[in-house]
Amino acid sequence: MSLELLLFLILALIAIASALGMLLSRHAVYAALFLVLNFATVAVFYLLLNAPFIAMAQITVYAGAIMVLFLFVIMLLGTEVLPPSPVLPWQRPLAFLLALGLLAESVYLLFFRQRLTLSLPATIDPFSGPKAIGQALFTGYLLPFEITSILLLVAMVGAILLTRKER
Repeated sequence: MSLELLLFLILALIAIASALGMLLSRHAVYAALFLVLNFATVAVFYLLLNAPFIAMAQITVYAGAIMVLFLFVIMLLGTEVLPPSPVLPWQRPLAFLLALGLLAESVYLLFFRQRLTLSLPATIDPFSGPKAIGQALFTGYLLPFEITSILLLVAMVGAILLTRKER
């Protein structure tokens, strides 16, 4: 077993444990801190893939700015338990249609797109500028990029719902 594989397995266990801690935590601040730990482990995964720019962007943007904002909102608005709010009648059909659209896009990217490869490139350019990174994100890595955006959207909606007060 190589050192990289051992490090990957340890980081995978930490990432899974922090994700479970975030989901099972009953306190919003602790859940946000578990999310910060998960973001940090994902940044180390990027370093293992020789992508230092994306690793630093992960730490700076997600673990830094966004999580500070989430923690600020949670601390400012409080974390008391709120009663369930009424569901609007148009929310469920819209959510179902959006989920179908996302599923159709994922199926297209996984099965019908010709250039989709899951292997890493043989050589990695020592400096990849923002243009090259953007082209890679929106062509070869579109599905993981979309999944990450959905996860961030769910985290943002969850933070809003946790901190919302009835008027």
